[in-house]
Order: sequence, then C-alpha cells, then structure tokens
Amino acid sequence: MDIRKPNVTILQPTSGADRVRSEQSKPVAEFSRPLLLSPGQDLLGYVTGHLGRGTLFVITLVSVLAVFLIFWFVIREAIPFLKGESLGQTIARLTEFLTGKNWYPEAHVHPEFGALPAIVGSVYVTAVALVLSVPVGLLCALFLSDMAPFSIRQAIKPVIEILAAIPSVAYGFFAIIVVAPWLQHTFGFSTGANALNAAMILAIMAVPTIISVAEDSLSAIGREIREASYALGATRAETLLKVVIPAAHSGIIAAIILGMMRAIGETMVVWMAAGMASQIPSPWWDLSQSVRPMTATIAQEMGETARGTVHYYALFAIGCVLLIFTFGMNLISEHFMARIHRREGGR
Repeated sequence: MDIRKPNVTILQPTSGADRVRSEQSKPVAEFSRPLLLSPGQDLLGYVTGHLGRGTLFVITLVSVLAVFLIFWFVIREAIPFLKGESLGQTIARLTEFLTGKNWYPEAHVHPEFGALPAIVGSVYVTAVALVLSVPVGLLCALFLSDMAPFSIRQAIKPVIEILAAIPSVAYGFFAIIVVAPWLQHTFGFSTGANALNAAMILAIMAVPTIISVAEDSLSAIGREIREASYALGATRAETLLKVVIPAAHSGIIAAIILGMMRAIGETMVVWMAAGMASQIPSPWWDLSQSVRPMTATIAQEMGETARGTVHYYALFAIGCVLLIFTFGMNLISEHFMARIHRREGGR
C-alpha cells in the first residue's frame, strides 16, 4: 500500500526586517520622468525653471512699476498748481486749496480753487455708506460663517459677490431712475439726487467686499475656539459677540477699510446720484442736500478743461489728494491683513 505524504506548504515566520525589506522593494510611485537625468535634460529643466521665475518676476515688476508711474504722473501734473514763485506763495495756495470753500476755477477776475467741499463730499457720502453697509455686511458674514449650512452658504455667497460685478453705470441709472423719485415721493425731498441717494448705492456696492473679506476672516479662526466657548457654557450669541468677533477683529477692520476704498473711489454713481453741488452740507446731518465728491468733480470738469491751464493742474491736485486717501487706507488694510496671516501661520 502506497501511502504518500500530503502536499502541505509550511509557512515560515518572517522577521520584522524581512517585512521592511519587502515594503521597501515596492515602488512608491510611478514617475514618467527618470530620476537620473541626462545632461541635456538637466540643462532643459534648469533653463525652464529660471525662465518661469523670470517671467513671473517681470510681470510683478511691471505691475509695481505701473503703480509708481501713475503716482508720478498725477504728482507731476499737480506740482504746477501748487508751486508758487516763493515758499510763502506755495503755502498760501496749498492752504487755500485745502481749506477754501469756493470752487470757481473759470472766473475771469479772481478764480478760486477751494477743494474743501469736494473733500468733505467724498468723506460725507463714504461715511454714510459705511454706516449703512457695515452692519449689513457683518451680519451677513456672521450668518454665512456660523449659522448657514454649507450648501446654503455655497449658494448664497456667489450671488452676493455678483453685486460686485455689476457695472457702476448701471447702479447710477438705477439711482436716478428708481431711487431718486422714491426719495422725493416718500420723504418729500426737493431733489432725489442728493447725498443719501449716492450713499445708499455706494453701500450696496461696498457690501460684497465687506461680506467676502469678513467671512473669510471669521472662517479662518477655526472651530476650536468656538467649541471651547461652547464647552465653557457660552451661548451662540455670547460666542459670536465675545469670542468670534474679537478674535477676527483684524479681518473685520480690513473688510471695512476695503469697503471704504470701494466707496471713496467710485465715480459714476456719485456723478449721477449726488446732485453735483459744490457745497458743505449744513446742517451736517441733512442728507437731502446735494454734494459733489472729488471723483465726480474730476469726471465732470476734466473733459472740458484746456490742457496746461491752472484749472487743469488743479484737477490733478484733487486727484493727488484722492490718491493719498486711497493709498493710506490701503496701507492700513494691508497692516490688518498681515496680522491675520501671521495669526494663521502661528496656528
């Protein structure tokens, strides 16, 4: 009787070192590019990398240079207006320009170049627009970051940002055709083209910027700080008011400043809706009065002013003041945005 042994495979135990060698022998990833390059391939990669960095550097340099050229052009055209025959005359002209209340550049006997009403008009409509837009923008940002479900937030936020894509001239027509008659009939204003009309439209235009930046700042805080507040027994309202908003104050301030820049630099809306009256509102709280901001003054008079005249250079002086306003606010917003990035980098 032929008795054969069963064909049994006995598994030998493997050591940890064998398993490590087995794992190391497996390819981690498949690369189409060989790890060992030929001299030609190495040179091509070197040239391509430096060419890409050089292209990006040139694009960045051109952008920065364009900004400096704009500043240089505006300041160069404003110097002939401010420069007098002596230092005392220069100071007197600058003082008249910044504090004078009369703007009669085409007067034959004694032209006056008081830009104070234009400066006050820009600050006035911008301040009223911020009073209207900041609470709405901040509440919407809080709703999107802490209350709305993710699907609703993804649907609402693009719709809000569409407001920033609407042309300003369309807002201007809406202000003249719809808002101005409504203000006259509802509140009994003598004219619908006034500071309130311009401020309301500027508030609508500034809201998307405020919501977008503030919501990003509130979302960047993270869930940990909110959960810690809830764990200590705080309600949602207490968490938002006493924890979330103070922690995101840098981003909120940056959002407000960016919204202010959006409002103070707007031209078409204030040109069409502000009423174009070169005056300082008196009393200051009367929003039914017409004003003429700096941007509207430049837009209205630049096309009809002869090049090389004192009036021409005075308009560039107003543009120089507007550049100083916007540049200063941009520096402040960059400061607060840098604080946000430092805080995120430290987490």
